[in-house]
Amino acid sequence: MTDMTGETAASEARGPASLGRGARVEQWVRRAVGADGHERHTVLLICKSTLAALLSWVIAYNVLKAQSPAFAPFSAVLIMQVTVYQSVLQALRYMGAVSAGVALQGVVGYMAGPGLLTFAVVALAALCIGRWRPLGSQGSQVATAAFFAFSAYITATSDAQRWSQLGQIVLLVLIGCGVGVLVNVLVLPPMRYRSAEKGIHTLAHSLCNLVSDIYPALQEGVLEEERTRHWRQRASQLGPIADQAQSSVQTAWESTYYNPRLMLRRHRHHTTFSGYHSVIDALERVSYQVGSMTRSLDQAHGEDSDTQEHRDFLRRYGTLMAELAHITDLFSQVDEDRIEEQAQELCEAAGTAQEKRRELASATEDSSLSLSDPSRPYGILLAEAVRLMDELQHSCDVLQRAVQQSQSQSQSQEESGESQESGG
Repeated sequence: MTDMTGETAASEARGPASLGRGARVEQWVRRAVGADGHERHTVLLICKSTLAALLSWVIAYNVLKAQSPAFAPFSAVLIMQVTVYQSVLQALRYMGAVSAGVALQGVVGYMAGPGLLTFAVVALAALCIGRWRPLGSQGSQVATAAFFAFSAYITATSDAQRWSQLGQIVLLVLIGCGVGVLVNVLVLPPMRYRSAEKGIHTLAHSLCNLVSDIYPALQEGVLEEERTRHWRQRASQLGPIADQAQSSVQTAWESTYYNPRLMLRRHRHHTTFSGYHSVIDALERVSYQVGSMTRSLDQAHGEDSDTQEHRDFLRRYGTLMAELAHITDLFSQVDEDRIEEQAQELCEAAGTAQEKRRELASATEDSSLSLSDPSRPYGILLAEAVRLMDELQHSCDVLQRAVQQSQSQSQSQEESGESQESGG
């Protein structure tokens, strides 16, 4: 187990996060640099999309001298996805949608000419084709491509020029999609961004970052409205991150397709760890409880907020939140190579947090603070602490059970293999 004395010292040394827009931007940048979480993933995706757009523009404008070079960078950015598999899939769908729209305009325009009736027929047919299920989310691009193709078609002065411009649109889209896929494959391909393990890391990092900003302020015994409002706003962003972590379990296998980084991995079976889905379910519930707690803290500004007992309550609550930050930090470091050791460490940390929660409840009950008054935050915050610690305990228990099941399955497979060898 991690030395709790060191954790306590770190907790006391850490101060509350600064307020102000500039300070928040600095904190966001620090999180992007210091932790492999949502902020770093966002920066990486933006940088890769920028590089893909730049390369596509150079090819379309400087090399091909295309009349509408923007099609290439637009396509490159559009198909930049969180996995190589999704990039390839969306690129194929997008190219199919654009080709269908351009071909539709070419055929109808050739038969009916560049008139208003032609536009109406093309629009109707393109919107119908866009409903075709295999095109997925790219179905709307059929109509978009058809409209751009119609615009290029009516500005051309000859049939040869018209077909040339329509073909150029398809070529530029093909270039953009190709560049986008290549950039995603060759530049830090997202092998583990949507993996089950990385889903836990991302969600746990986000929880740890938020709680680590909360508990130093609570330990000071004073709550500022601007600070609690900022916590509440950040907690509201945990929902989409939890959804992303959930989808990481379903799409983890996609990362193993068309990805050159797979060849560099020594343990290719890691992404199949079945217990991660249950752990992410539990951490998602923890994120909901953290959101509820921040709402209660945001409403904890009242006439008794300057009393000594109020400050003592906040300090004890901050000590409990420090334990929560420690647990979420452990979850953010989950590694299947060390999962057995980490599961035990998490269970011990959860036990320590439960003890801190009981100390908080006992001290509050012995004080004169009103726990039954719904207009005061103390009873509500104690209830939030109980639910929060219960969910964290459940998260640790789920991971422990998953480890035991994995060990049982491995043992069964070894025994089965030995029996087959002896039978042979």
